[in-house]
Amino acid sequence: MHRKYNRAHFLLVIIVVLVLTSLMVDIGAQAQIAFVSDRNRNQEIYVMDADGGNQRRLTRNDFDDWNPSWSPDGARIAFVSNRKEDKNSQIYMMDADGGNQQKLTNNPRGASWPSWSPDGKRIVFAATRAGKFLNIHVIDVDGGNQRKLTNDPEIDWEPSWSPDGKQIAFSSNRDGNSEIYMMDADGGDLRRLTNNPRNDFSPSWSPDGKRIAFMSERDGNREIYVMDADGKNTRNLTNTRHNDIDPAWYAPAFSVSFAGKTLMMWGWLK
Repeated sequence: MHRKYNRAHFLLVIIVVLVLTSLMVDIGAQAQIAFVSDRNRNQEIYVMDADGGNQRRLTRNDFDDWNPSWSPDGARIAFVSNRKEDKNSQIYMMDADGGNQQKLTNNPRGASWPSWSPDGKRIVFAATRAGKFLNIHVIDVDGGNQRKLTNDPEIDWEPSWSPDGKQIAFSSNRDGNSEIYMMDADGGDLRRLTNNPRNDFSPSWSPDGKRIAFMSERDGNREIYVMDADGKNTRNLTNTRHNDIDPAWYAPAFSVSFAGKTLMMWGWLK
């Protein structure tokens, strides 16, 4: 970063990236990171302590498991899998220790990008339909009451639930390129938050619901940006020559993490 932002101090602790995807949650006094690794030939879900210790494998099958998403209480993990019995990827759920694995969706063309509601009762996700097109759906955690929230002929994906449970941010290319949109949790009151000729992806809400971090290509490479929840006051947080992707907020000290090209950086926003 080459500039200071008002009321935003960015403290970085840099560690080598060992994973493809990661997501952190606090369980008691010990923060845990769920992540995806192909160290055993195919992609499986692992969990480790925040210092990298106590790594253990949660899924074991001959097909890929990815997109881990912690429940708000840290007791369960939703994820995506393309297991042998599934013709396409589906949403699964398991206990935090890897036990009690069960399939939640059975969409004919697949499902991905699960995100928990703050009360832990529902999961929002993207479901494929008619070729490459994706729409946003929501389902109860018992696998019932699945309903569609968007119905656009283009791609709606990467849903992210607001901390108060009232809104869902997501990526969409309905206007020609990928932009960040927001809607009410029931699919109503759709509005566009970003408007740039380059692609904007991967919205992630701050714990207080006031800001949204996202990935953008507007400066030529992929960088991490943050904006107010109404789409205003957008600013670049990373400003590097490499690609920085997949921002993910977590609650302690209002932190945001992202995966860079060769590094993972944990940044405290105050």
